[in-house]
Amino acid sequence: MAKVTLIFKLPYYTEWGQSLVIAGSAPALGSWNVKQGLALSPVHEGNALVWCGQVSVPAVFTCEYSYHVVDDHKNVLRREAGEKKKLVVPEGVKDGDVVEVRDWWQDASEALFLRSAFKNVIFSTTDNAKRQLQPPSLSKTLDPEDIVVQFIISCPRLAAGSTVVVTGSNLAVGNWKAQNGLKLNYVGDSIWKAYCVLRKSEFPVKYKYCQVSEAGVSSLEFGPNREVDVDLSSPKPSRHILLSDGSLREAPWRGAGVAVPMFSIRSNEDLGVGEFPDLKLLVDWAVNSGFHLVQLLPINDTSVNKMWWDSYPYSSLSVFALHPLYLRVQALSDAIPADVKEEISKAKKELDKKDVDYEAALATKLRIAQKIFNLEKDKVLNSAPFKQFLSENEEWLKPYAAFCFLRDFFDTSDHSQWGRFSQFSKEKLDKLVAADALHHDIIRFHYYVQYHLFTQLSDAATYARKNKVILKGDLPIGVDRNSVDTWVNPTLFRMNTATGAPPDYFAKSGQNWGFPTYNWEEMSKDNYGWWRARLTQLSKFFTAYRIDHILGFFRIWELPEHAATGLCGKFRPSIPLSQEELLGDGIWDFDRMSRPYIRQDMLEEKFGSLWTVVASNFLHEYQKHCYEFKEECNTEKKIITKIKTSPEKSLWLEKEDSIQRGLFDLLQNIVLIRDPEDSTKYYPRFNLEDTSSFRDLDEHSKNVLRRLYHDYYFVRQENLWRQNALKTLPVLLDCSDMLACGEDLGLIPACVHPVMLELALIGLRIQRMPSEPGLEFDIPSKYSYMTVCAPSCHDCSTLRAWWEGDEGTRSRFYKTVIGSDKEAPSRCTPEVVNFILQQHFDAPSMWAIFPLQDLLALKDKYTARPAAEETINDPTNPRHYWRFRLHVSLESILEDKDIQASIKNLVTSSGRSFPGNKTDKA
Repeated sequence: MAKVTLIFKLPYYTEWGQSLVIAGSAPALGSWNVKQGLALSPVHEGNALVWCGQVSVPAVFTCEYSYHVVDDHKNVLRREAGEKKKLVVPEGVKDGDVVEVRDWWQDASEALFLRSAFKNVIFSTTDNAKRQLQPPSLSKTLDPEDIVVQFIISCPRLAAGSTVVVTGSNLAVGNWKAQNGLKLNYVGDSIWKAYCVLRKSEFPVKYKYCQVSEAGVSSLEFGPNREVDVDLSSPKPSRHILLSDGSLREAPWRGAGVAVPMFSIRSNEDLGVGEFPDLKLLVDWAVNSGFHLVQLLPINDTSVNKMWWDSYPYSSLSVFALHPLYLRVQALSDAIPADVKEEISKAKKELDKKDVDYEAALATKLRIAQKIFNLEKDKVLNSAPFKQFLSENEEWLKPYAAFCFLRDFFDTSDHSQWGRFSQFSKEKLDKLVAADALHHDIIRFHYYVQYHLFTQLSDAATYARKNKVILKGDLPIGVDRNSVDTWVNPTLFRMNTATGAPPDYFAKSGQNWGFPTYNWEEMSKDNYGWWRARLTQLSKFFTAYRIDHILGFFRIWELPEHAATGLCGKFRPSIPLSQEELLGDGIWDFDRMSRPYIRQDMLEEKFGSLWTVVASNFLHEYQKHCYEFKEECNTEKKIITKIKTSPEKSLWLEKEDSIQRGLFDLLQNIVLIRDPEDSTKYYPRFNLEDTSSFRDLDEHSKNVLRRLYHDYYFVRQENLWRQNALKTLPVLLDCSDMLACGEDLGLIPACVHPVMLELALIGLRIQRMPSEPGLEFDIPSKYSYMTVCAPSCHDCSTLRAWWEGDEGTRSRFYKTVIGSDKEAPSRCTPEVVNFILQQHFDAPSMWAIFPLQDLLALKDKYTARPAAEETINDPTNPRHYWRFRLHVSLESILEDKDIQASIKNLVTSSGRSFPGNKTDKA
């Protein structure tokens, strides 16, 4: 069998102790086993470090492969992003020939435009699918002076009807005239190729790739000339050179979008809350306004408590099931009886309120859906589309339906209270969903509702894609502890803990979301199957998504389950302060520093005349003037319970809140937090210098603790957190081809932004939350490309509410950012709004995404509602009612051509792409 030698060459700079390996589908490249792959060796070529390796393969040879950065033991440290590379040995090679592959490392940012948001939406492959695949062919008979060069380039953003040519410093490539250049053939997956036969004497050749439009207009790629040369001094020079040149170099692509919660949408057809079919109207408005993206908050079922608490969209009952709140009952059947139609009409009027009435809207929809289900259940559940839906989703759908039945039967979602059903098993599930069970129609009703939700959202998602609008979803950081997921997969969660965030811009005392933290070690055992299933489900509807609190994939703020606030937590994973380390620094009184520091004078100051009542009910005096909490109230949740239920509660009537705050302050008055799983390990309490426990220490102890505090929070964890993120985040990114954005606000470790850049995760920038120290307001013109910029988001006040909320803030903004010496208007006028929005549209950020409330503020007629009422969430309130609803319908703003034209003008004048722009058609 004829054999050829493949020589791989890849310019790549590594760090000390790193090397490169090729792993591929062929045995010669390790059959995807990196440890058995082809090891490369470094060679200096000019200023470049080039990694080289060779292998003998049959003359007829194809394979897929990718490059990996490894350590001395061939453990993978980094891998190429995007699709696997494809290698085809050129035709015409002879036994003993040398084929040289001059490659490039495909980084994550280069692979972004191969994600579904671009590939299947903005630069839709519809036209590419129509392109005739034309593998390049070589007809010339070669003589000894000939060298065959194959040009290979990826062009995911190529305009419709355009072709690609190579033009350069040689007659064979057009002598820098595009019309005479070498035409490339489309071979699929955005790749273009062509052969060119050059004489040895013609090297080196400088060249560039060029787009040629259907009308014959040519456009050279950006950047310096490329160059191909050969080493004629080699005893056996390459006869074939494959120039794998990466992607066509183009100007950075920038787009814009609108963000609004699903529940906030108002339409003429809804029953008091936004519904999935309304997304079609929103897509129409987005297209008219020049937007390529519509962003939503999470849309999963949150029906844990069966009350308005469930309006919180980030606390999922199931990460797979959709929320029945967003169901359009009118679309359930073509044969709805007249009495049900009348009921729907009546409900529409009753629920047409200023804000969402969560409980009433959900109850009404489920009641009406039940009536329609009773009429047509056999017809729908025996249909081919439903059977296909059930077959494709039964892994999560059956446990979800069983959970909902048990929740309602036991009147609680706390599955620890379900007796023999507390422990999930496949056998119990089969009995719960069995066709002969008395409650089987209840199970089938949950199937029915999920089927219609799936259908309605899928229909809206298809409509968005056809109109070149990306639907962007939201991936919550946690799940409710009383959820289907914790019932079915309890080992994947640390159920004795809670997830939150340390004090930051959003909440000065931290946040406690209540979700159990993830057991990443257990999740890794099946290669993160739960995450893979979750992202696969999300990708059925969305082509982009926001990773909520991406910092949690580096480290999570973990709190004990008995905590009610978010202050006294620790990072997981993290390197704690060991007892040995503390002793070495002269810190020895661990009991003093890790137990609440309570003295009589503090009680008198906090509680005044009630201090003796508080002390006798909650505290024990263990020595003169020194107190500790009683066992029955030594946690935050125990304090809350005792305040509400104590027989003595009449003594603090109408002062419950202030007493609770005071007791929490005392409980949190510590310097070190002892690890509940290892008593020899400690964590510095966040903002420890704010405590009287710290202030009353000796100066030596204070200085040591200051140094260790800084070391714990800002130094010693960086490498650990980087490694943790590089272990978990690539799993998410590999689960689907959605475009991923990360919410990276808050206390940001130094390792976060470099890792996000390495993985091409798009960050978030909010102008009033500057990422640079010392700034009060960020400068959008200085944002990096790999960001989403926005004037506000759902976790803070709207642009109008922020502007009108504090005179000092707006005055400083008006002077330093807008550049005016005049007095700042107290009202956020359309002119102010226009200036701030224009800043964001003009920013270098890949995406500018605006809350719909901020966009409507461009016109006075939409600002009659008090600005404070447009705020979606208050992060400081764990029981916030998420009920904001637009005060205008989508139909009415669709009729307002003026505001759509104004917004589109902002899009186009900033150079951002928009639907209908000819360069968006691939």
